[in-house]
Amino acid sequence: MSEHYFSKKPQSKSSPKKWRYSLRGREYTFLSDYGVFSKNEVDFGSRLLAENFKAPPIMGDFLDLGCGYGPIGISMADNFRDRRVVLADVNERAVLLAEENAAVNHVSNIEIVQSDRLANLEGWRFAAIVTNPPIRAGKTIVHSMFEDSHASLLKGGRLWVVIQKKQGAPSAKAKLESLFGNVEVIAKSKGYFLFVSVKQ
Repeated sequence: MSEHYFSKKPQSKSSPKKWRYSLRGREYTFLSDYGVFSKNEVDFGSRLLAENFKAPPIMGDFLDLGCGYGPIGISMADNFRDRRVVLADVNERAVLLAEENAAVNHVSNIEIVQSDRLANLEGWRFAAIVTNPPIRAGKTIVHSMFEDSHASLLKGGRLWVVIQKKQGAPSAKAKLESLFGNVEVIAKSKGYFLFVSVKQ
């Protein structure tokens, strides 16, 4: 079976690549590598999420679930310095890259955790969770991420999900509606949908 970016321990040979990218009007330096998602640039879905994210009206930490090498979470932490942002990914190479990228971009209000979904975040409660979910892991895993996120949000907390129409946006929207009782389309562009649901 070929290796995926949601593998716990990528076996592909490491060949780090450093590049610069602008998010929310700020310039970042990112180090990426083989075995992580979208290693050559911030993918369109992640950019759509990062550019449109707004802090919820309740206080509390943020979580970037399936953070990869960290562009969404680092952008969130940089723009909302009064919040702690947790970055979590199952992929240990991605976690190490996220740690390095947080340091090189001088963003310190961050905690980075290796975790299969929310398994290592038991007891944490968040004001906002954002995810560009690992579609290739399958609908069962993606929808379980929504379920776990709902359980881990504070009342009034928000789950932000970016997903392509052809990769399951309609079923994702239906799942969010069933879990939260609400879902809003915040943005749609180039076949991507950005959904937000609020925990009642």
